[in-house]
Amino acid sequence: MNTPAIRILFLAALLTPSLASGQSGAQNAVPTQHNEATVAQLQAEMASGMLTSEELTREYIARILGLDQSGPGVNAVIELNPDALVMARNADALRSRGVVLGPLHGIPVLLKDNIDTGDKMQTSAGSFALVGLPARRDSTVAANLRAGGAVILGKTNLSEWANFRSFESISGWSGRGGQTHNPYGIDRNPCGSSSGSGAAASANFATVSFGSETDGSIVCPANANGVVGIKPTVGLTSRAGVVPISHTQDTVGPHGRTVADAAAALSVIQSRSFDGRDPATGGVPLGWQGTGKTRPTNIPTDYTKFVNPNGLQGAKLGVTRVGLNGFDPFVPTPGPVLDAFEEAVQALQDAGATVIDLDAAGFTFSPADGEFLVLLYDFKFDVAKYFMARAGVPVAGGTLQSAIDFNNAHADTEMPFFNQDIFDFAETMNPDPNFCDPRFTSAVLPTTTTCMSYSDALKIDHLAGVNGIDAAISQFGLDAVVSATDNPAWATDLLFGDHFIFGTSGLVAAPGYPIVQVPAAFPKLCASPTQPTNCTQYGVPLGISFFGTAFSEPKLIKLASGFEAATQVRAHNLPTFAATAPSTNIQGTTLTKPTRRAAPAPTGTAKKVPHHL
Repeated sequence: MNTPAIRILFLAALLTPSLASGQSGAQNAVPTQHNEATVAQLQAEMASGMLTSEELTREYIARILGLDQSGPGVNAVIELNPDALVMARNADALRSRGVVLGPLHGIPVLLKDNIDTGDKMQTSAGSFALVGLPARRDSTVAANLRAGGAVILGKTNLSEWANFRSFESISGWSGRGGQTHNPYGIDRNPCGSSSGSGAAASANFATVSFGSETDGSIVCPANANGVVGIKPTVGLTSRAGVVPISHTQDTVGPHGRTVADAAAALSVIQSRSFDGRDPATGGVPLGWQGTGKTRPTNIPTDYTKFVNPNGLQGAKLGVTRVGLNGFDPFVPTPGPVLDAFEEAVQALQDAGATVIDLDAAGFTFSPADGEFLVLLYDFKFDVAKYFMARAGVPVAGGTLQSAIDFNNAHADTEMPFFNQDIFDFAETMNPDPNFCDPRFTSAVLPTTTTCMSYSDALKIDHLAGVNGIDAAISQFGLDAVVSATDNPAWATDLLFGDHFIFGTSGLVAAPGYPIVQVPAAFPKLCASPTQPTNCTQYGVPLGISFFGTAFSEPKLIKLASGFEAATQVRAHNLPTFAATAPSTNIQGTTLTKPTRRAAPAPTGTAKKVPHHL
């Protein structure tokens, strides 16, 4: 039995007395009394003495045991913290003495399994290559959570190596954690790579959870699982002690069921100034580099003060539909999905925003053609630096080649469904940042039409910010740019892999700018224009993203909270843990079992049939 399973059973034993009191059956033992409770509501209950952190922590653990490990089997949590109840009791003790360390004091949270915690839990990125001794020390994010009094409840599953191992990867699957499922439909994919974080927040397995994003890995799970996701500006939150893909693009951010909860979580984990372990916390992201713009000196301490139910009134938003018709012309985006987005755009206007169609106005976003080269180059060298900080795991002190070798030696557990072609590709990267690689080209710069260097790629991705989001905001006087986040969740397919139709996080991923993703709609197919109420809801959510320039989180939070207040999409469409989505009109017919009928009684003229013939 693996270590996480042992710890889950240990915590189950601790909880047994509270679960057995007057309740029978696993499903009856699953607490629901604090489902959808917000950070502010829970803090009010704890302040009044109606609730303790220990009681709340036990509730979440019971839900995880009843719905994640068994029941419908969401499988979002890869490991529970054996010290969670101790942390909760300590938070209660401090509160009893009048000490409250912050907005997450006593609040149970979950962390993606690529975020170091210097405790008894693993930090594995979903791979057995990093299983052994736990991390030597907390990541900055984990340290900030502890300093803020949060209860670190456990770790969430993820797409192994944050979805950067194979072109054929399956979102939500890792060798160590298996496949995570979507609370809206267990057959549906939770999207990656912060799949477990998004699914856990949606399923009420913690008050908030934390993931990481390089390009889409916070906002895509938020979209698929119907929660809010904040992808912060690169450098606003520290990456120290986080298994990396790219120091240029990686960032850590929260999943929450409301904008206010996600904002409270961001307030705790951010690094308002240089943290000493991540140079990005003392500077600006790629999009601002070389422009003369500097890191703000007034970064807020509390992002919840920007939450505003009227946040869209008077706002000026640029809407783009670039890419929404799909990456592949042979797999177009379904009409109901596009219709749902148009309804969301109308909701923006109804709530008081002025909407400008950027595409119709002729605006084009400069492409981030250098992104993949940057990620491959950064990963090869950044992951080796991370391995140097680990001890007692198979790849400790090694290089990317060490991970490749481990996977080849353990292919039965690490590569049952897909290979490691991205790992192999990254290993071939030339360490010279000025080496012009003919495998990469771009029309953005005259010098990159036949080959591209790492330095060239950084210039191109910098321009994606300057001539993209920044140019749109400046040219049209916008508060933000808005688009649909991703296509709704697809059915998980272990044979053919993911089914991404479109995604828009790339608009700001390369320059390192922020996104706030919020649930926006539930696509539905109606019988006909003459029967607008005869509709079948797909049963899975669609979100919209608010994009801004670096350090514009306050404005994006204001806008997103205004949309949330006006639409209340999640509040009216909570996850059902259905086995499939859609879950209606799929049952089929009810068969009647044939029955043996008695032979008719013989008549007087009937001949008697001999036996045994």
